[in-house]
Amino acid sequence: MERIGFIGAGSMAEAMVAGLIKGNVFQAEQIIVSNRSNSDRLDELSAKYGIKTTHDKEQLVKDASIIVLAMKPKDVKAALDGVQTLIKDHLIVSVLAGISTQTITAILGKKVSIVRAMPNTSAAIGKSATAIAGSDSVTMKQMKKCKSLFEAIGICKIVEENQLDAVTGLSGSGPAYIYYLVESMEKAAVEVGLDPFVARDLIVQTLLGASEMIAVSDKHPSQLRKEVTSPNGTTEAGISILKEKHVQEAVISCIKRATERSEELKAMFSEELVTNKK
Repeated sequence: MERIGFIGAGSMAEAMVAGLIKGNVFQAEQIIVSNRSNSDRLDELSAKYGIKTTHDKEQLVKDASIIVLAMKPKDVKAALDGVQTLIKDHLIVSVLAGISTQTITAILGKKVSIVRAMPNTSAAIGKSATAIAGSDSVTMKQMKKCKSLFEAIGICKIVEENQLDAVTGLSGSGPAYIYYLVESMEKAAVEVGLDPFVARDLIVQTLLGASEMIAVSDKHPSQLRKEVTSPNGTTEAGISILKEKHVQEAVISCIKRATERSEELKAMFSEELVTNKK
């Protein structure tokens, strides 16, 4: 019976566990989760999902054929210390932001099958937008298996690893951009006299409706926008302010800067982890 093991028991690991069980990708008895010392957290996950938990990462690696690296990025070297010789024909799945497959390979000291993934926090409700990229050693069968893991918590796209920084800037950080927009809309709603609770419901439904329209329509978002915008109407008045304030340019710059920061962090983590290994 194939087993999947998680080294790290944080929110992303839990989101994946919940999705895998709900989607019948793995049964609870096929899932093992470990962390370094937080027994209360492991007890919580075990009680909630019926999975096996342990502090023994060596035993986890022996028992599971798929290993998910879900610790904090800075802790990856410490987490892998002591298990390098036990990792052989495993599939390693990393959800660590800024840690390349090359860096993980260097820490392990040998070539193994590694898939790097960039999900986002919407995985907690099964709505993640995830992109994955595989190292040279990954087979097509392993990529399909990994894709099915992340499709259990949303959608999943296969990209080249050098595109994952852009994915991080776009969809990895993307939920925060939307939350920032909603914050602004809520403040505006109160200022124009709406009850904040009424405003929240209207904003949420507006976002859901607009997202669904984009998803089901074959029209470009710019065309959908034009169809809402009557000449000299209220929408045109509002859009004119967004254009005046260069909001589109700001969003583009936001995503580009987040992408650049992902590249910077990747270089920093790579240098620190590989240097410390020596």
